[in-house]
Parts: sequence; C-alpha cells; structure tokens
Amino acid sequence: MWQVLKKIHFHPLLWLVVGISILTGYFIDLVIVLSILVVHELGHGVMAHVLSWRVKRISLLPFGGVAEMDEYGNRSMKEELFVVLAGPFQHIWMMFFGWIFFVMGWIPPYYYEAFMMYNVMILVFNLLPIWPLDGGRLVNITLHSFFPYIEANKWSILTSLGLLICLNLSVMFMFPFHFHLWVVLSFLYVSLWREWKQRKYAHMKFLLERYYGKKTKVTKLKPMKVQSEELVLTVLERFYKGYKHPVIVIEDGREAGKLDENELLFAFFADKRTMAKAKDLLYLY
Repeated sequence: MWQVLKKIHFHPLLWLVVGISILTGYFIDLVIVLSILVVHELGHGVMAHVLSWRVKRISLLPFGGVAEMDEYGNRSMKEELFVVLAGPFQHIWMMFFGWIFFVMGWIPPYYYEAFMMYNVMILVFNLLPIWPLDGGRLVNITLHSFFPYIEANKWSILTSLGLLICLNLSVMFMFPFHFHLWVVLSFLYVSLWREWKQRKYAHMKFLLERYYGKKTKVTKLKPMKVQSEELVLTVLERFYKGYKHPVIVIEDGREAGKLDENELLFAFFADKRTMAKAKDLLYLY
C-alpha cells in the first residue's frame, strides 16, 4: 500500500484550485471530491500492485485523476478487468458506508448529500465509453477480443473520439458556460491525441514484451495463415493479445511451411530483418 501511495503526484494547478475553493467557500466540497478521487485511483493502483503490475504514477489533476501503468497489453484480460473495475468498485463501498454514517448521525445531511452526489457523478462519468476513462478501457478490452492488438487500439481511439464529439455537442447546447466541463473535454481530446500518436510505439512495446516473455501467460493458440510475400512487420501487426500464433506460410495456394511466432519476433528485433518476407524465414531458423 505504501509503495502505491508514493506514486501519487499532485498537479501544480491543483493547488491553485484549492486556493480558489478556499476563497469562494467551496473548500469542503473540494475535499470531498478529492477524497473520492484518491480512493478511486488507489483502487486501480492497489489492484495493479497486487497483480505485480508496474504502476508508473497516480496523478491527481484539477478535474480528476489518472492511474498510469507501464504495461503494454501482455497481461491477461481477466487481470485487466480487475484493475479497471477496481476503481468504480470503490464507489460502492464508499456510498454504503456514507449511508451507514448518515443513519448513525455521524454526517450532517448537507455533507451526506454532497458526498453521495459527487460519488454518483464521478462513477457515471468514469464509466463513459471514452478513453482514457474506465468505460473506455472496458471498450478497449472488449475490442481486443475481436481485433489484433494495433487494430483494437485504433478502433478504441476512433470510437472514443466519435463519442467525445457527441458529448462535446451536448455540452455545447446544454451547458455552454460550464468552464469545468470544457476543461475536462479538453483533457480527453489531448489524451486521445497522445494515444493516437503513440499507438505504434505501444504496439512495439507489446511485441518487445512478448519477445522477451515478460509476464506473459498465453494459453490459447490462434493459427495464422500468411502469404509468403507478406513482410514480417505486416504479420506482426496481425498479432492478437492473449494468443500465441503458429504461423502457416502459404505460397501458390499451398502450405509452404510453418513458423513459430518467436521466429518472427527474433528476426525482427534481434536480426533487424525489418523488411524480410515470411518466405525468407522458412529456411533460416
């Protein structure tokens, strides 16, 4: 737990928001919101730590929080679900104990209502299917069941962008002067833009971790038929998360030979044969 707490980082602008809250009389509300956010993000962080994930940082921003992991898709989907759902789960017990404390008279009605309202708002917002919110991460996990790694990430970003634009239009017509919402929307746009720019880097990290065998627990096989003229990189872009790929090389409509996925990874990363064709590897290894 202490190792996770050391990962918490307070954004400098957060202290500005604290000062404004004190001056405007909303300091208690800010404390309630920050407390909920801290518990939510610690839920992600602690679960990741328990599963031996590499927790990079837990950032508390003026408008929310982000738990950053140094993982690139080679953990099981069950582990990913546990880490993602660990955040929203915290709201359930927080609201339950909030109700218990209110019934026992330990919390004044105003603070109880504020605590419950902020809990529901943060929970619902985080479950929106937009990356990097928890709902967006659940969509990403689902897409990985149907598409190769790089394609799943691409469609996750594009789907999130489409939904974010719809949300943006709703805010424009319903809450055009709500500054906080515009800041949050801007953050989501920037996050999607960064994710799009780094999608190929993330794919390379995914392949590298797969090549070095770090924390991979692949138990399912997914044979892959490739044409003999296909480049190794093109074949690697068809790799799925959670599957090991026996590669069947097809030439002139017939099977020319088989490759283990490690042979392709070795050729790409160790031998630097980035422009090699699948047929070139048949007689090398």
